[in-house]
Amino acid sequence: MFVSFFLLWLFICFFIVQIKSRRPKNFPPGPSTLPMLGNLHNLSLDNPLRDFERLRKKYGNVYSLYLGSKPMVMLCGVQAIKEALVNKGLEFAGRPRTLILADYGPKWKEHRRFALTTLRNFGLGKQSMEDRILGELQYIIADLENSIGSTLCPQVMFHNASSNIICQVLFGMRFDYNNWTMKEIVRCFTENAKLANGPWAMLYDSVPMIRHLPLPFNKAFTNIAICQGIAVPWINDHKKTRVPGQPRDFVDCYLDEMEKRRKDPSTTFSEDVLSMYSLDLHFAGTDTTSNTLLTAAFCSSERCQEEIDRVLEERDKACFEDRHNMPYVQAVIHEMQRVANTVPLSVFHNTTKDTEVMGYTIPKGTLIIPNLSSVLSEEGQWKFTHGFHPENFLNDQGDFVKPEAFMPFSAGPRMCLGEGLARMELFLITVTLLRKFRFIWPEDAGEPDYTPVYGVTLTPKPYRMKVQLREAS
Repeated sequence: MFVSFFLLWLFICFFIVQIKSRRPKNFPPGPSTLPMLGNLHNLSLDNPLRDFERLRKKYGNVYSLYLGSKPMVMLCGVQAIKEALVNKGLEFAGRPRTLILADYGPKWKEHRRFALTTLRNFGLGKQSMEDRILGELQYIIADLENSIGSTLCPQVMFHNASSNIICQVLFGMRFDYNNWTMKEIVRCFTENAKLANGPWAMLYDSVPMIRHLPLPFNKAFTNIAICQGIAVPWINDHKKTRVPGQPRDFVDCYLDEMEKRRKDPSTTFSEDVLSMYSLDLHFAGTDTTSNTLLTAAFCSSERCQEEIDRVLEERDKACFEDRHNMPYVQAVIHEMQRVANTVPLSVFHNTTKDTEVMGYTIPKGTLIIPNLSSVLSEEGQWKFTHGFHPENFLNDQGDFVKPEAFMPFSAGPRMCLGEGLARMELFLITVTLLRKFRFIWPEDAGEPDYTPVYGVTLTPKPYRMKVQLREAS
């Protein structure tokens, strides 16, 4: 009797899964599914980017896959991504409930608006932010000068520098590069960047029954708890030392805003949200910029240095406005971002209502993945799709131009909050370091391995570079 009930239960589960995995009418096409797994068998869970491109060639720029019984739609190419994220931005502005993402709603809208205003007031795109970056550069220069005549691994240095810059904006603090707190924050951010789009995260998202098992995705929650354990005391210290109405940093501004809203029963502002939101901003301001800078060391050229020398003349420091007189340097930095492809699948979206894209019907609550890799290497959008070619961002007269397909920060309402900070960091750090140093691939290191490590962000594999002062070259 028990065996009969068990077999009946298995049959019902199998039937339900099969029904759930059937594509609705006018849903984007895609490969056939397997019970329980959906299309997980069609993807390399270590790095599915090649599989996504293979499926795009077969099914088109809008196609669907199933993670278990959960449908998702992949958007590829400029036309599909712009139609969804820009033209119908609010309809595609949701976030799936995954390891680390927050859904679209009143809380997100309130906090997005607050963050944009506050970060702008604290210098994004202004002189004060420029000063912070140039100040942090002195520590990078000191690290590099100590490595003259030897080799160094720039990975930790760039992560620490990016982390310190955003940390000063958020918490009014910076740390020595050997400080335990700095190392621990960078470690947690780096690990979670790999976990969040990795194979265990896919299984976490698609097979709810395993979420309470002691599997590797639990490491992401452990890392979040560690970072909160670091951030909460900083917030408590701000509560004790702040002067209301005279904010020193983002946290003070948030605490001021909480005080203004304390009698509003509908407010979404709270200390719990503050600790998570500040960590989200810290992560976003650390990992992407540092990984792009790691790609930069492969891409420096004498032509860049000649343009930098000509524009700066006798000045020791660059300013952000100098970019307008450095078209080739600008082209190199933007090509660096295109090639680095740091956030290849953007951050996953959800539809907030029934909608359409490229003629297909997409139900409310469908997981949406914008494949930014497909845009940054789309045939017909670039002069050169493969390899490193700054000419992609130069017109026939040698002026800097930015093609429509340049979307490293995504697009629409959910595009990266820190674009302004990232652009300033990339320019000032690249120009300052190329002004002073030469970066040389060691002769005994073999050929560079450009294969990135996959995750939410693509990271160059660790490498070592030889550093020389230009004056001594």
